[in-house]
Amino acid sequence: MTEPTLKMTEAERLDEDLLIKRSQSDPEAFKPLYEKYFKKIFLFIFHRTGDKELTGDLTQQAFLKALNGISKFQLRGLPFSAWLYRIAINECYDFFRKSKRARVVLLDEAITENLFEELTADNQIDELTRRLPEILQKLKPADLQLIEFRFFEGRSFREIGMLLEITEIHAKVKTYRALDKMKILFHLKK
Repeated sequence: MTEPTLKMTEAERLDEDLLIKRSQSDPEAFKPLYEKYFKKIFLFIFHRTGDKELTGDLTQQAFLKALNGISKFQLRGLPFSAWLYRIAINECYDFFRKSKRARVVLLDEAITENLFEELTADNQIDELTRRLPEILQKLKPADLQLIEFRFFEGRSFREIGMLLEITEIHAKVKTYRALDKMKILFHLKK
């Protein structure tokens, strides 16, 4: 499942910047931003919970926090969507930390094959498919987040950097370190 990228045309960015500025003084002006990003944020959270009702609650919480915090949002060249995704990530982290529920990772064949290509050149796809949920479960939340952004959502390292408020290079390094941890867990490290 590939999520839409954070790329926008200059005209779209200017329109969005205007909506953001208006929203900072008029909460009603936030509605078009909510409508534009609701589905994307909902799917982003659903991919982590696997539960529609919980996803709806967490999505509403994320947008409520965004609305309440919009007056503090500053246009600094980062997309507004990156700020929303950051709030959604934090809502998920908070929920899983407080509830002590296990995080869900929704897998499909394309994701498994994509990760397989990164982890090995051998003919062990069946073994990886069988063990991938266990391997992902053993990753730290931050490493799992990187793997999801890169392989489950097809995000570029630049986008990952924007979402995590780190440089593109740092996003790449951290992602490959997470892959190395997965290789060790899969006993593929040579």
